[in-house]
Formats: sequence, structure tokens, C-alpha cells
Amino acid sequence: MEPELLHGVIEEVATVVLHHPAKRNAMTAAMWRALPPLLDELAARKDVRALVMTGAGGTFCAGADISTLRDSPAEAQELAVRAEEALASFPKPTLAVVRGHCVGGGAQLAAACDLRFAEEGALFGVTPAKLGIVYPSSATRRLVSLVGPATAKYLLFSGELIDTERALRTGLIDEVLPAAELDARVEEFTRTLTSRSQLTQAAAKEFAGGRTDRDAHWATQSRTAPDPTEGVTAFLDRREPRFTWTTSG
Repeated sequence: MEPELLHGVIEEVATVVLHHPAKRNAMTAAMWRALPPLLDELAARKDVRALVMTGAGGTFCAGADISTLRDSPAEAQELAVRAEEALASFPKPTLAVVRGHCVGGGAQLAAACDLRFAEEGALFGVTPAKLGIVYPSSATRRLVSLVGPATAKYLLFSGELIDTERALRTGLIDEVLPAAELDARVEEFTRTLTSRSQLTQAAAKEFAGGRTDRDAHWATQSRTAPDPTEGVTAFLDRREPRFTWTTSG
């Protein structure tokens, strides 16, 4: 089967699967190109309230398919950055679910997600120093914001892999689960995400991402959107809230 991005939507959660098992889900140029329009399509759907990104089989992503870098490394990196930025700007919560290797371009995609859950035994690495490639500024800054400058330098300078214990300790990942428990935890957590207010999530995502030009927009939304009234009323009525504000219009 050709390398591709698989996707589906179940119970308001979109799942994107990196599928290139012959090369441990390494990203080809075609896969990088396909990701931004796919994310645009999913973001526009009203039945999508969260997104999960994962890899086929027992690994997340071994990076970029090196054979695609031979002719034009700069073009390949540009494609990767476009995909990374499209994922980072996805307007709803995103969760990377990591098994096996999460290396190079795979780590770049995982870092662009809002949260990262990993299976015990997963390995993480940022490996451009092994190829003599300058890691993109956007990806470097995103990595620093997650793990701090010291760990970012360790990863970038050495290209060495770290295990889930160190990744959790440094903030690269948020939770580590045994293999038998990962899927159930992801299902439970995404169910929580889809039950919460998209208004709160969307505003928090922009604020946490450092955006400063939309404060007035979110102040207006807070005054006019139905979610604050519904949330308080539901709390007082001791029932689950039915939030209706959506990023999809």
C-alpha cells in the first residue's frame, strides 16, 4: 500500500493515522503535502471537536523519508514546516498518541499537537544534527516552549533518543501508559475533551500559544456566546452542560 494519511471520525473525535509501515511511518513529501488540506477539512466539520494523531502499527513516526530529502532538502523542510504549522493552528484540541519511535519529523508533528500521550517504551528524538540539517526556527521554538532550552539543546545537539521517563520529566509528553491501557485512556480523555466548552478551549489554545491580537475578540465572545450562561445554569441545576458554541461556525 502506498504511504498515506488515513483518517476517520468517531463520536466527535477525528483520528489521523500516519501510514507508511514499510518505513516505520516515515513522512514522504506527498504525506507532508496532504496534511494541511486534510486538517482544514476536519477543522471545518461541526462533528469534530478534537483530533488524535497516531501512527499505524507499533510506531508513531520515524521522521521524514530520507529518500525524499536527496533532491531538495530545503523544499522537503518547507513542506514539513507547513504541515507542522497547520497542525499547531488546528482550532480544536489535538492529541498525539505515541507508540514506538517518535523521531525527527515525527517529533516535530507530536510537538505541534496540544498534548502527547505515550506508551511505555516509546522513544523520542530530534535528529537533524545526524544529517547536517538546520532544524526549523518554528519547530525549535516550539520544542523550547515544551521542554526548556537545556533539554532542547540536549536533543538538538546530540540527536540522541530519550525514553518515556525522561520525556515525561522534561515535559515533552504529558502521560505515559502501559500498552494495554493506552487506547482506553485516550478514549476516556477525548470523551472528556468533547464534553467541554469549545469556547474555553479555543481561547485557551490561542492564549497559551502566545497570540496577543485577539484579546478583544475573546472578550466579546465571552459576553455574547451561550456557553458561559449554559455552564453556570447547568452547574446550579446539577446537570451536565450542553455547550453549543463552535469554532466551525
